[in-house]
Amino acid sequence: MTTLKAKLQDDLTAAIKARDELRSATLRLTLSAIAYEETAGKTARELSDDEVLKVITREAKKRREAADAFEKGGRAESAERERAEGEVLADYLPQQLTDEELATVVAEAVAEARAGGAEGPKAMGAVMKIVNPKVSGRAEGGKVAAEVKRQLAG
Repeated sequence: MTTLKAKLQDDLTAAIKARDELRSATLRLTLSAIAYEETAGKTARELSDDEVLKVITREAKKRREAADAFEKGGRAESAERERAEGEVLADYLPQQLTDEELATVVAEAVAEARAGGAEGPKAMGAVMKIVNPKVSGRAEGGKVAAEVKRQLAG
């Protein structure tokens, strides 16, 4: 079984051969972020697929935020580029939950937390503890927290 990092490296090689500038630039940046992560600690180590996924998720989030910032600054071309890079990275991430799917998962977690006696503001932490492992990598933290707050307020 090939690792996610190896797949990124193979895809980079293919993108370079295909002269796909967008894909090769995006994968190159992502692989350097992974390499940085591998050497960041006291001892260099190989990242697990889960850890590589976290790096890709973080990189994709950076692209989304940069695209929004460029959009607000009236730099549509730069925003477009960031979005395109984000789409390249999305190919490596688990399928994201739809708003409806997320709402369902959160509703179940809210019910579970209430059954466990968590009410009011304290329930937020309890619900997040239940929800996070279920949506891991398939929904952004901020989006999850917003949905939990919305349901707890309702």
